[in-house]
Amino acid sequence: MSFETLLRELAPQVLGALVRRYGDFDSCEDAVQEALLAAHVQWPEEGEPRDPKGWLITVASRRRIELWRNETARRRREESAAALEVRAEPALDDTLTLLQMCCHPALTSDSQVALTLRAVGGLTTAEIARAFLVPEPTVAQRISRAKQRIRASGSSFSPPSGRVTAVLEVLYLIFNEGYTAGAGPLLNRVELSGEAIRLARQLHARLPADGEVAGLLALMLLTDARRPARTRADGTLVPLAEQDRGLWDAALIEEGTALLTRTLSGAPVGPYQVQAAIAAVHDEAASAGDTDWRQILGLYDLLRALAPGPMVTLSRIVALAMVSGPSEGLAELATAEGDPALAGHHRVHAVRAHLLELAGDRETARVHYELAARTTLSVPERRYLESRAAR
Repeated sequence: MSFETLLRELAPQVLGALVRRYGDFDSCEDAVQEALLAAHVQWPEEGEPRDPKGWLITVASRRRIELWRNETARRRREESAAALEVRAEPALDDTLTLLQMCCHPALTSDSQVALTLRAVGGLTTAEIARAFLVPEPTVAQRISRAKQRIRASGSSFSPPSGRVTAVLEVLYLIFNEGYTAGAGPLLNRVELSGEAIRLARQLHARLPADGEVAGLLALMLLTDARRPARTRADGTLVPLAEQDRGLWDAALIEEGTALLTRTLSGAPVGPYQVQAAIAAVHDEAASAGDTDWRQILGLYDLLRALAPGPMVTLSRIVALAMVSGPSEGLAELATAEGDPALAGHHRVHAVRAHLLELAGDRETARVHYELAARTTLSVPERRYLESRAAR
């Protein structure tokens, strides 16, 4: 394991240990950052300590004590030293609890994502800003406000209870933004999708019996397996039907399929498991023509019942068109676009263009490909849609 990887994995554990001991998220995070900086300076020269986690906890605790002493300078120094003597840390891993704290319901979705990536993922404010194409001060403000809200809410560092769903939602948001960036020149932001998978693996290790945790991890693995074939050398998007399936990551497909098979046989079915099953059907097809669209349509019907949403609606319409013909899909699309969440969305135009092309109405398809291209914020998507229109 590399030096950087080790520190990234230990950072949330060390932060969790300090927050559990002292309770103040903000100052504890500052102390951990200083301990990590000290490790960057000392370890390459002096060698990695025998107990890296214990070393970081000790250094961070001492820094936290210094901060506390500065804040309480009026108290007797000998009493504060005795009260805050650094003790041996029990062998606990607080990553899951820390994840739940970062996903506190008082925080906005943007703040939950930013705080999770900073505190648990170990990304710097600058790295988060680059990943989401927002100014660094904006991310810093989100993180600062998130810490203030957690402090104001009186949230305690206690065993996780009832917030795993929020954690899954945040990890799913991070993965999706990494796999298909909502804006900017790149289709993939590997640092985000990779971080989401890493954190999902940790979560699954701590909650192995949770079917939806396993389902989300399986979904990420089965989806990320296609990433090597999603773009050409120039960054142009390659749609699923045209991808070179020989470039797909067979090991990830095998791992995701095995994980999904185990969880479907022993846990109640949830939305992430159903989405993973859809991904598995696509991955198992030797070619686009071999795809079992009837099975996919049935899975989308189940997903629509479990977790209805605009993107589920659009994806189901595509599956319906592949089973019953493009005219059936176009009829459902005409009804679906009455949903305010879909009004003017570039994916509505893209789906309509695709179905019109399948139906043979190439001129109208071109118009809607152009409309979709003008309204997407993703440069690779825009180039792809423009190429479809030109074709």
